[in-house]
Amino acid sequence: MTKPQTGLVRTIGRWSLAALMVNTMIGASIFGLPALLAARLGKWSPFGFLVAFAGVSIIAGCLAEVASQFRETGGPYLYADAAFGRFLAIQNGWLLWLTRIAAASAVANLFIIYLGELLPAVKMPLPRAGVLTVLIGFLAVVNYCGVTGGKHLSDFFTATKIGLLVFFVVAGLVALALHPAIRVTPGAASPAAKDWFEAILLMLYSYGGFEAALIVSGETREPRKDIPIALFAAILATTLLFVAVQYLVVHTVANVASSAAPAVDSARQFLPSLGVHIVAAGTLLSAYGYLSANVLHTPRITFAMGERGDFPAFFGRIHPRFRTPHVSIVIFAALLLIFSIVGGFRSNALLSSVARLFVYGSVAAALPLLRKKRPHANAFRLPGGIFFSALALLFAVVLVTRTHRGEFIVIVITAALAFANWLWARHRALGFAPET
Repeated sequence: MTKPQTGLVRTIGRWSLAALMVNTMIGASIFGLPALLAARLGKWSPFGFLVAFAGVSIIAGCLAEVASQFRETGGPYLYADAAFGRFLAIQNGWLLWLTRIAAASAVANLFIIYLGELLPAVKMPLPRAGVLTVLIGFLAVVNYCGVTGGKHLSDFFTATKIGLLVFFVVAGLVALALHPAIRVTPGAASPAAKDWFEAILLMLYSYGGFEAALIVSGETREPRKDIPIALFAAILATTLLFVAVQYLVVHTVANVASSAAPAVDSARQFLPSLGVHIVAAGTLLSAYGYLSANVLHTPRITFAMGERGDFPAFFGRIHPRFRTPHVSIVIFAALLLIFSIVGGFRSNALLSSVARLFVYGSVAAALPLLRKKRPHANAFRLPGGIFFSALALLFAVVLVTRTHRGEFIVIVITAALAFANWLWARHRALGFAPET
């Protein structure tokens, strides 16, 4: 007689994992970020993504080695526990969890902003709360009822948003080639070091999220083999799209730095009205796809912490029928809804942009420690890993120095909550320790 399955189901393959990463990286920012980058770097802004790609690739290389050693759910929280112990693991878990809640809430607000251009009534408090409840509630129900449904939904949004972006890019590049009159010459720019740092921070926000997809390693079929390939495929694909969109926007929109919707303004230069509406719809699909990815992977953080005794045990419960961390999904959806209704885009994006740097730094620092602790681990080995670990740490530290006081206040509050959590977990562990 076959023993009934009691754990999470390993149903996420290599390309679904890559799609989940792409879906998490390509949110709504790709439709608004080009104007902010052009304001800082001008004609150099497409090249700026290649600089950011180099830094992100170094971090991803460290992440690929560290993550390939684990088959359990938890992501960076789990890696910090193995490398540094419970205290820093809980700190990392809180940073990662609150970062994902804040980032998803920011995009939920962007969805309402873009939808409000078509249906102004949704900007009113009650309709806004109602729309957010329906949007987030639907994603919660799909993921509550099984990871396969959440995976398929993420795959659908990823394929749709990439298809729309490719349509936009190809149509624009063809138009530039066939109709040179629409080409705009970007103004001369001599960006200072401050401009480059700020631009790369913004680009890091657009790349952010590939690490979150690895939270679901406990439901990934072959983490050791699939994670490195999925990581680099996802980062390369998104970089090509980022560069292409940035190039197209700065060469088709005059004074692009002042544009509130640069991708839509660019589409107006070479697409008919229907095509412009398709690009605008792509903004909504991209934002909602981003939310679907977060509802799939983020609840696995608190599930892992609950399962390992670092959060109340009910966070680690698995639904007897659907094999999903149903309690963590419901709590995440509720917090996401609260943050989305109470906060705005800027306030919710604040935590995600800075806390991510601390998470990246912890992964880079974990690499050499795990090599010492697990010298014979059956895992991907990054060539020159120690060197790239140091580079990744330097990259994160330099960018952290460019942040502002308000962002550090958020980090301090998060660290204080995590410290209280650690005291509770430590007391609980000592209380249950057997007498000697």
